[in-house]
Amino acid sequence: MLELTCVSTGYETANVIHDIDLTVAPGEIVALVGANGAGKSTLVKTISGLLALRAGTITLDGKRIDGLNARARVLAGVSLVPEGRQIFGGLTVLDNLRLGAYARRKDLDDARMKQRIDHVCERFPVLLQRLKEPAGNLSGGQQQMLAIARGLMAEPRILVLDEPSLGLAPVLVTEIFRLVASLRSEGRAILLSEQNARLSLAIADRGYVIENGRVTLAGTGKELLHNPEVAERYLGVGKGVNVADASHHQQMVDRLKEILAR
Repeated sequence: MLELTCVSTGYETANVIHDIDLTVAPGEIVALVGANGAGKSTLVKTISGLLALRAGTITLDGKRIDGLNARARVLAGVSLVPEGRQIFGGLTVLDNLRLGAYARRKDLDDARMKQRIDHVCERFPVLLQRLKEPAGNLSGGQQQMLAIARGLMAEPRILVLDEPSLGLAPVLVTEIFRLVASLRSEGRAILLSEQNARLSLAIADRGYVIENGRVTLAGTGKELLHNPEVAERYLGVGKGVNVADASHHQQMVDRLKEILAR
């Protein structure tokens, strides 16, 4: 479905990502793993059209989309859920959801818009209960749910998530990852950029490790989760690591697996 070939770009005169090759297939969760500043957010902005490509190609179903603007990429089937949620706190939950379908507004009358909102919010029932409330009144976890629901309003074929667990309490992080994993059952492709490597690899079909703007490792989620190099750098296993923190993260993974197995 989505294919990046030798992709490079950056800001001003310096490139941040270099010669990245990456693929995401239908019904697949692909995780981008790396430290803060590794280039993950730059890459997802490039895919979604918020940052111009400098070299390489981005194709969707074999057709190049790297020359399209952000709105055209939404219409092509690429939807970004940005880092930090970026909801409109002064608008209602309903208005935030409607904005998610703005690029397709000409195809949606009031009845179809309502159907779209009802369908999207089947996975987020708390949003249906609070449609008329200002989005700023929602908790952090509920705001992240709203951001994901807003991204789904565009009916994307590939959903790009940038740091969905950022700033959330551990119990809410587990819930967000459960929701992300459940989207795969619809055949939707998901590209997950996330610093929480342990949880993202636990639900991912495949993953890429990015360091200094380059892919240094790639494999299945399970392979990377058990790779000693990845474990030491990103999973809290190795020298100088707080054992309690590592144990806590593993408990979160185990809890997530229990939820997904239900």
